Amino acid sequence: MARLNGKTCIVTAAGQGIGRAVAEAFQSEGADTIAVDLNASALDSWAKQAGTRCVVMDVTDQAAVARLAADISNAAVLVNCVGMVEEGNVLDASVEELEKSFRINVSTMHIMIKHFLPQMRARREGSIINIASVVSSVIAAPNRFVYGTTKAAVIGLTKSVARDFIAEGIRCNSISPGTVESPSLQARIAAKGQPDKVRAEFIARQPMGRIGAPEEIAAVAVLLASDEARFMTGENIVIDGGMSL
Repeated sequence: MARLNGKTCIVTAAGQGIGRAVAEAFQSEGADTIAVDLNASALDSWAKQAGTRCVVMDVTDQAAVARLAADISNAAVLVNCVGMVEEGNVLDASVEELEKSFRINVSTMHIMIKHFLPQMRARREGSIINIASVVSSVIAAPNRFVYGTTKAAVIGLTKSVARDFIAEGIRCNSISPGTVESPSLQARIAAKGQPDKVRAEFIARQPMGRIGAPEEIAAVAVLLASDEARFMTGENIVIDGGMSL
């Protein structure tokens, strides 16, 4: 349908999981897609063959992000997908673990927005999409103190940016997935041993009886990036298979 035809779209953590699905969906909709990831081999596995521009970069590196923003002057869409999951409750979590998760889950979004929003303001057009989580200010999950705290911050960040720049043509929304199939999820399942049992426990949290697919998250990202959502800003869209009901 080419719903994103002519739009330059930047997607972080685009090497795998939700980020990859979003970048692929954007490309299929006609976007000029820039796929950003720290893992060069993850990008090599698909994006270069598909013709997407690949950028190997650590998005915690402010200087590197500034250079990218100087190189790309016409970003219309920014999707912040970088994130990590830390397990444990408030007594388990160290200050260092909380600070690390804030740096990865929240500060990366701050850095990317800070450097790409000015060019959106100059053109009075831009859509920023942040990947949060249903485990945040939406609901709590056992032993997800650090993760839930930082993902709640993502929702707050999203609403703040939306409010501050609503009159300048900027839209900012977040997506809060439930449990979604990804290499990260697979690694966490494998690390616990008894993978069949652990996977069944994840599925049991989903009233629909299954884990979500990255493409299902990407479909909503396409909507938010497109002009079809031009009257939508400051929203947190929950896609969780009923987990939060």
